Amino acid sequence: MRKLCRRRKWDNCWSMPLGIYISVPFCRTKCSYCNFASDVFSKTVFERYVDRVCADIGNAPQRAWEMGGACEREVDSIYLGGGTPTVLESAQLQRIFASVRQQFSALPDAEVTVECAPGTLTPEMIDTLLRCGVNRVSLGVQSFVDGEAAAVGRLHKRVIVLEEITRLRASGITNINIDLIAGLPHQTAESWRFSLAETIATGAPHVSVYMLEIDEDSRLGSELIAGGKRYHAHYVPDEDATADFYLQACEELNSAGVTQYEISNFARAGFESRHNLKYWTRQPYFGFGVDAHSMLSMNRERHEFTLEPALSERSESKGAAKTQARQRGFSPCGDVDAVRFAAPDSLGRYLVCDLPQANPISADAALEEAFFLGLRLTQGISLEETAARFGFDAVNRHRPAIAEMVESGLLEKVEHRIRLTPRGRLLSNEVFQRFLSPAPHEVSSQ
Repeated sequence: MRKLCRRRKWDNCWSMPLGIYISVPFCRTKCSYCNFASDVFSKTVFERYVDRVCADIGNAPQRAWEMGGACEREVDSIYLGGGTPTVLESAQLQRIFASVRQQFSALPDAEVTVECAPGTLTPEMIDTLLRCGVNRVSLGVQSFVDGEAAAVGRLHKRVIVLEEITRLRASGITNINIDLIAGLPHQTAESWRFSLAETIATGAPHVSVYMLEIDEDSRLGSELIAGGKRYHAHYVPDEDATADFYLQACEELNSAGVTQYEISNFARAGFESRHNLKYWTRQPYFGFGVDAHSMLSMNRERHEFTLEPALSERSESKGAAKTQARQRGFSPCGDVDAVRFAAPDSLGRYLVCDLPQANPISADAALEEAFFLGLRLTQGISLEETAARFGFDAVNRHRPAIAEMVESGLLEKVEHRIRLTPRGRLLSNEVFQRFLSPAPHEVSSQ
């Protein structure tokens, strides 16, 4: 697995380069399974949205201070997700990337990813991505069977996917991810084998495999819960079949050298997603746009946070920011490990500048996150390293639950590491729940 981050000593604490996430909530069509904050909008709103995102990027140091976080300038991953970022005009995409590079310093080897819906990667769009410094593309294929893709609202066909992969490689973009979904309507064991075989045949160095989520936040999920037949809901495979599809994907991808390194993610050596690894290893990242989430680290010197030099030189701005920080729910004192916050999850609220609420993460809550995020990784987590970070007593409180899950076959323990078993991956939410305390670990905001 590639080196995750570059560390340097800074103000008596370890600092890491940021990951930047930018949400583009616009689509050509809304897929029936989608439960993200994205939809089909008129292009007239695109420019307003880009204006707001660029303004937020430019205001990042101030926003970090208001939320109680440290805004590191160095960036080693940039990720445009959605939605479908490639529905934007070329000039709009270039403006977003220019704003990022004006405010932050991207390292020479930074991973720069854009999510793309097959059918949007025209030669002109690929040229735009190259001008923006994009070196990784994530394709939302979901299925190589045309009928399955059409049933959930995807507009592409298999041949388009293959053409665009060829076009990307010809341009020099070879770091390609393919998304697949197990459990789509009309999917069978035979058709799933076909999608897996086609995925492997492309030679894509990264593959993400997700099991269909059934919840009320998508049209297909709502219909399934209601027992209806719209959106081909009555053709959705049952849970056992979907689990079998997932296990088959694990087996076939691993056998093909696309090795599983996280519950849903597989990669050839050196092609693991640097950006997503930030989420699972609790590295800092800053999100911009609708429903974009952030987690920033603290500067513990005097329980205060460091402003960027340009901001700290203006004492009146610093004083105002301190007042705003307290109003937003952040206390500069207390047992705080990091701070999380998220932008509004609706386009309307985001465009009228609704501000996020700071959510300081206590040391106890951070330990819980370290368990349930780190256990997503195939390598699991080191109990020794976790104890060194959070304290041996804190980790020891979880040892009875760990022992019980090892006994029940959900976890396995190898020396000082614990990791999910294949059965544990299928029941991962049940495992993660065992690391959560009954009451939330909140930090006083007075």
